[in-house]
Amino acid sequence: MSLIDQSLPYVRQISPYVPGKPITELAREMGLPVDKIVKLASNENPLGMSPKARAAVEQAMSGIERYPDPFELIAKLAERLGVAQSQIVLGNGSNDVLDLAARVFLALGRSAVFSQHAFAVYPLATMSTGAECIVAPAKHYGHDLAAMQAALRADTRLIWIANPNNPTGNFLPYAELHAFLKRVPADVAVVLDEAYNEYLPPAERVDTVAWIKEFPNLIVTRTFSKIYGLAGLRVGYAVAAPDVADLMNRVRQPFNVNNLAIAAAHAALDDHLFVAESYQLNRRGMEQIVAGLKRLGLEHIPSHGNFVTFAVPPGQTGATVNQKLLKQGVIVRPIGGYGLPNHLRVTIGLETENARFLEALEQSL
Repeated sequence: MSLIDQSLPYVRQISPYVPGKPITELAREMGLPVDKIVKLASNENPLGMSPKARAAVEQAMSGIERYPDPFELIAKLAERLGVAQSQIVLGNGSNDVLDLAARVFLALGRSAVFSQHAFAVYPLATMSTGAECIVAPAKHYGHDLAAMQAALRADTRLIWIANPNNPTGNFLPYAELHAFLKRVPADVAVVLDEAYNEYLPPAERVDTVAWIKEFPNLIVTRTFSKIYGLAGLRVGYAVAAPDVADLMNRVRQPFNVNNLAIAAAHAALDDHLFVAESYQLNRRGMEQIVAGLKRLGLEHIPSHGNFVTFAVPPGQTGATVNQKLLKQGVIVRPIGGYGLPNHLRVTIGLETENARFLEALEQSL
């Protein structure tokens, strides 16, 4: 018997996460110049990182030999969100805090519920603990809360919900979500993944963090990877009831967020102008891409994030169209692994990048 045979069987069953293709990888594969490639695959901010965050990173370089001290970032997040510092859990990206929630509440003999077409990390985090994945059928490509409730079992200990959802962009009305939380048993954790929260119109946002007082089983996760433009530094956070956050911090790796990420996130929270500019750029880019898709006669799923998922024409697959786009130096995201083999997801980029994508897409069709 080999060493691999001695590994945990549920770990061997995990399908590895496949990230968006890096620009440098496509350049090597296709022999294309790096500066001629447009990447619209990973929902990154096309404006880059906040200028205030960049300045903070440069300043933090002088203390890079020291272990991180996250106190000031935790304090600022707590103040901004109106919670106690004991309710904050920092992560090496929000994926890290998702994994922490799974490690606290899931194990062999337990199960987690999530929606069809939901974020790929949910099954990864669930299966890594040995727990069983229960996939509730989607409704119009988004979460069907009634189906998710019906899927709950006696051994269910965690529910994953992304709002807005990735990769489909669907949004659950807050009233429906709040009513769902009232029906969930108190001993089942609900992780509300709000990675794209800042792309919602400000007037339409609800303070879901405030719901934690009413629902101590609620864990809200957010990230600095999207609108703040810090994807490469890996910093996210969870907000939970103090006793839940305490458990998550017990399994969290010490110093899981590095000095540069802490400094950048702390500064980014105060760069309101950059966030507003990123939001407006996304709104304009969304209109540009949706108009282009309609002109090409392609159906799309209405999105509340910084990306659009669209269907390719009958007779083609997302994989074949994606390959044609890659040959033209345009990277988008095939999502066959999400149960959507006839769709592609495109990130909203700069106006010129969006135009380049639409031109390449028209040629690919």
